[in-house]
Amino acid sequence: MSATSLPESLANKTRDRLIETLGLKEVYGADSGPYLTLESHMPMAQGKVGEVRLYEGGPLQKMVTCALVVPQIGLDSHMLFAFTPGESAVPHYTLDSVGAGEHCAFHLDLVPRLDLGANLAYMDEVYTPLTEICTATRSMEGMSAAHLDIRQLAIMSPWMLVQRATKEAFAKIDGAVDAYLDHWFAVLEKGVSEKALEAVDSAALAERDRRNREIVFDPDVDKVWNQITGLIGAESSEALRGLLKAVD
Repeated sequence: MSATSLPESLANKTRDRLIETLGLKEVYGADSGPYLTLESHMPMAQGKVGEVRLYEGGPLQKMVTCALVVPQIGLDSHMLFAFTPGESAVPHYTLDSVGAGEHCAFHLDLVPRLDLGANLAYMDEVYTPLTEICTATRSMEGMSAAHLDIRQLAIMSPWMLVQRATKEAFAKIDGAVDAYLDHWFAVLEKGVSEKALEAVDSAALAERDRRNREIVFDPDVDKVWNQITGLIGAESSEALRGLLKAVD
């Protein structure tokens, strides 16, 4: 039995905290297995290379996890997206935990539900408390900024951590992942204050969420989807994107 990798261990620990804290229940696919099973479309890797799991319940719309592990190309990727309801102002929580050869990478963020440039009270309530841990993590030895298209940066939060890391540095990011999750749990539990939601209505929140998800998971914006499609095929890639984009 192979040992659990650092990226998989971090992703699983975070997933389990979410399930336990929020009381989530898994929605199974065929034969009571994963919601989607991902098969390789690459000649050098045959058979199953990943799985998508879906969870519902508690205060969330849903949580989606996706694991893709292909040793032949040095890929060990684990994605988690916890979506709050469309009419909620509480950000979505997301973590990507990736191993690629001798290096690792991760993406950690609370995806904004409002325009931060026009909602200072919301920004200070939901994001400013993360400043210290965000800054400290970016400056850790062994960390470097991952390359993202400027449009990708524009649709996430300025507090997003998207870093390449040595294995030694990656082994030390649990504190940042937990800090973001602890803060998100607190916001989720108490909700966003009325002061931070001045002139915001639920219909506008839901419509912004729909439009934002269309952009976040657009292959023209995030080119990683083109690589995923080459690995698992267009049908499975579209099914996964459809699940992530669906707002109900």
